[in-house]
Amino acid sequence: MNTRLPEHIRARFDSVLDSVDADLRARYPGAGERIQPVHTAYVPADRATAQTPAEWGATALELLHRHADFLVGLDVTGSLPAVRRQLADRPVQDMRIDFEDGYGFRDDADEDAAAKAAGEALAAWADQPGGPVSFGVRTKGLAANERRRALRTLELVLDGAGDALPGFVFTVPKIRAAEQVSAIVDLCTGLERGHGLPERSLRFELQIESPQAIIAPDGTAPIAKMIHLADGRCSALHFGTYDYTAACGIAATDQALDHPAADFAKSVMQVAAAQTGVWICDGSTQIVPDADPEGAMANHHRLVDRALRRGFYQGWDMHPGHLITRWLATYDFFRSASEVAVPRLIAYLDRRDGGVMDEPATAEALANTVLRGLRAGAFTEAELQATAPDLTGAVLRDLAARRVRAT
Repeated sequence: MNTRLPEHIRARFDSVLDSVDADLRARYPGAGERIQPVHTAYVPADRATAQTPAEWGATALELLHRHADFLVGLDVTGSLPAVRRQLADRPVQDMRIDFEDGYGFRDDADEDAAAKAAGEALAAWADQPGGPVSFGVRTKGLAANERRRALRTLELVLDGAGDALPGFVFTVPKIRAAEQVSAIVDLCTGLERGHGLPERSLRFELQIESPQAIIAPDGTAPIAKMIHLADGRCSALHFGTYDYTAACGIAATDQALDHPAADFAKSVMQVAAAQTGVWICDGSTQIVPDADPEGAMANHHRLVDRALRRGFYQGWDMHPGHLITRWLATYDFFRSASEVAVPRLIAYLDRRDGGVMDEPATAEALANTVLRGLRAGAFTEAELQATAPDLTGAVLRDLAARRVRAT
């Protein structure tokens, strides 16, 4: 293209911006092809066995059967039969064996034995047809009084598992400073060399449950720095509801996932992780379906639906009963959202008047919504094709990556 700019100015202009482009591509590669699970289930290390995922599924199915009439009232899209099938086939998508708050401090000999058993359980899950797709452990934290125990537990888990299993990840709780992430990266490198694991096979999650992880002493948001110091090994940020709200001074009676303080922290996490490929995972609720099953299920269904509408597509489940309302709220959300998204995508592809003139960014978001629904199992590609033959998985992926323009 013709320009009146002097050549040396144009060359410097291109050089600076080419460098910026390369840096942005490296730091913000996009969502990638990894499939985010809808939840992470946590089980204390002293209660984890090879049968745990199946036992959770059986308990959830029994609760569903007992409270079916109540659950029909929560079901807005007729998803309950699909939820029942999910609970029978693969009830838990992602699971952590917990050596932190859910387990507490034990004698070293006891935790050593539990760590070895946890590794063996993970290896068993990897071989189960209906077992979790991804799994791992939550270790103790990095504070001086915990870090040696955390390291030993992690090594014993790896020994018990035999090697770095596909889908394995470890969760590091109570992250408070970006520099801690550099130490975790070094730890991964050392463990891979020391245990003869494939290079870069170990990945970790950061649990954000301290105000210092949201705003640093200098006023910056350290989460963004944490992600970029992780050298591509950080798979997700998990929110810790109760540690975070307690540290903010929220009274115990008001600590909850939907407290404004929790919403603020999760919004910072969401912005810091945007377009990096790092997932955001919502926290947990301590209200479980024991004393008041229907009240707890209604509360959990509400919280899951609320999180989905705010763009948090994964959350903690702490009880088998949470699986019912997790899957039900997820299926209902994506089925309802896709009923709106599919006609708009069809109109976008051929630029028909659908009442809304969508931009490429909106088409990207609509396609991602339908793709998430497909990946979560809310509907199948065959069901989608029956109503929208042109919206294949490949076309949706192209729309999500802005490789398709409206005609």
